[in-house]
Amino acid sequence: MVGIVGYGAYVPSYRIKVEEIAKVWGDDPVALSRGLIVNEKSVPSSDEDTATIAVTAARYALARAQIDPKNIGAVYVGSESHPYAVKPTASIVAEAVCATPKLTAADLEFACKAGTAGIQMSMGLVQSDMVDYALAIGADTSQGAPGDALEYTASAGGAAYIIGNDNTVADIEHTCSYTTDTPDFYRREGEPYPSHGGRFTGEPAYFKHVLSAAEMLFDETNTAAEDYDYACFHQPNGKFYLRAGKKLGFTSEQIERGLLTPNIGNTYSGAVPLALSNILDVAEPGDKIFVISYGSGAGSDGFAITVKDEIEERRELAPKTEDIISKKTYVDYAVYAKFKGKIKM
Repeated sequence: MVGIVGYGAYVPSYRIKVEEIAKVWGDDPVALSRGLIVNEKSVPSSDEDTATIAVTAARYALARAQIDPKNIGAVYVGSESHPYAVKPTASIVAEAVCATPKLTAADLEFACKAGTAGIQMSMGLVQSDMVDYALAIGADTSQGAPGDALEYTASAGGAAYIIGNDNTVADIEHTCSYTTDTPDFYRREGEPYPSHGGRFTGEPAYFKHVLSAAEMLFDETNTAAEDYDYACFHQPNGKFYLRAGKKLGFTSEQIERGLLTPNIGNTYSGAVPLALSNILDVAEPGDKIFVISYGSGAGSDGFAITVKDEIEERRELAPKTEDIISKKTYVDYAVYAKFKGKIKM
């Protein structure tokens, strides 16, 4: 069965607190923290972008996979903040991890679910015997206009997954998707910041797709919430995440491990891959994981995953997600604006 052979995560060490942003715009930080369930977010340094995040996460995934990178036959990087409009991030990653030139590589874009779309594509290539291993990454240095609600959550980070069918640490037993044309969030070519539909992004966008994909996954696997040890969903903020989990019948114990947004913000394409990596860092052999991503525009991918014995011997081969997140340095709004290029010369 096709599954995860190796995984790795990376989050920039810089942080900015919600109250620091609120101080600049005159907003109420307490109300924002309670409303969004976000306390602080990660900030990429001036020398960090989607490519550097993807490369670091990929190297950690390779360390856990214990495979020759030249056996990777496909590299996909999902993001809505690729450093180049015309120049693939995927080829940079492939070269940096010493993969063979005899591979297919592409950048993917589907708002916040491009990373999980890459996992599905990788599964297909492995299952059809076109490649031995494929590398799928979800990473972003997301944007939010100064003073916009997105500025309180849009952050940076990502995770990488090596997909194969030999010596897996977790098997992907089923996947499904739910997609419609729901334009809740978009950014025109050349525009520096995205636009969003305000409350429309919750209903009928996020919740319709997340809940529909989840119910589809339940039906197609003949399972229910109580059959899983862990569950994680896309997390534009903590409030949406917790509401989705409750609606689907999951307990706080099942979903709390995957909730990272309160401490790192919304990493967009990296959100679900990072949540899953944090779960894999502690999951026991035999544990079952329920995963639902979401990307504006709009769609959701679902995965039913079972952890294998191999996880215990390989998870210690690279830094754990919580350890990466715990290394942080706080910056003020001026430094944040400088790093994010909000100050125009």
